Amino acid sequence: MHAILNVIHWNIDPIIFEIGSFGLRYYALCFLAAFVVSYILMLKIFKKEGKTQELLDQLSIYIFLGTLIGARLGHCLFYEFDYYSKHPLEMILPFRMVNGNFELTGFQGLASHGGAIGILIALWLFSRKTKTEFTWIADRLVIVVPLAGAFVRLGNFFNSEIIGLPTSMPWGVVFEKVDMVARHPAQLYEAIAYVIIFVILWTMYQKNAKPKAGYLFGIFLVLLFGARFALEFFKENQEAFEDTMKFNMGQLLSVPFMIVGLYLIFRKPKTGNQSKR
Repeated sequence: MHAILNVIHWNIDPIIFEIGSFGLRYYALCFLAAFVVSYILMLKIFKKEGKTQELLDQLSIYIFLGTLIGARLGHCLFYEFDYYSKHPLEMILPFRMVNGNFELTGFQGLASHGGAIGILIALWLFSRKTKTEFTWIADRLVIVVPLAGAFVRLGNFFNSEIIGLPTSMPWGVVFEKVDMVARHPAQLYEAIAYVIIFVILWTMYQKNAKPKAGYLFGIFLVLLFGARFALEFFKENQEAFEDTMKFNMGQLLSVPFMIVGLYLIFRKPKTGNQSKR
């Protein structure tokens, strides 16, 4: 990476090394770091509140599967439905058939809104399985989710994907694998916003370990998806069909999450709610 003519040129190889058909990507490391750091912080929270590590291990499996399955299906259904409706197996298989031969593709295409939906479903299933209150889990899990999201966006930066619109600002980045145009580093904008949201939620939790049920969850939904909605204005549309839309798919999908967040923030707590937690 080097600065030329007042902009930053980015042309790093997203693959760290390859062994045969296997390649280790920076994105994979960022994705792994997201789960490891989240696990460490959640363990601190669980120990603080007298919950077992075994319960956290169970939750981690649910969240990992919910995130991966939700993000994958979200991309296929929200952004490339026309293609995947004709190739449904490619939604769940990391390869495709080309001229009668298998071609390893990995899971290229993950949507954060799909991942959010997957996590919520996973939390609901986990709460039913373990008899743990849904809002108790959600209020604590959302503390670390923004930090995990920051790692994922850093991985997007390494992949030179989810690029920003052209800009003349001095911090503009030329993603040479895409074109030679200086663009907003939208991935880094999101990563920074998510770190700030993590700090806010972590601070709120430390000052009040027993807020109104669903309150932190609501704050998270409003802040994270509000940031996502605003930052979409700095990003290129991911799919061509979005070019004719006033608000792109990412913004439209963010609105319901923000509405639910506002409801959770301003709703009146149930009588005796705190005693049940």
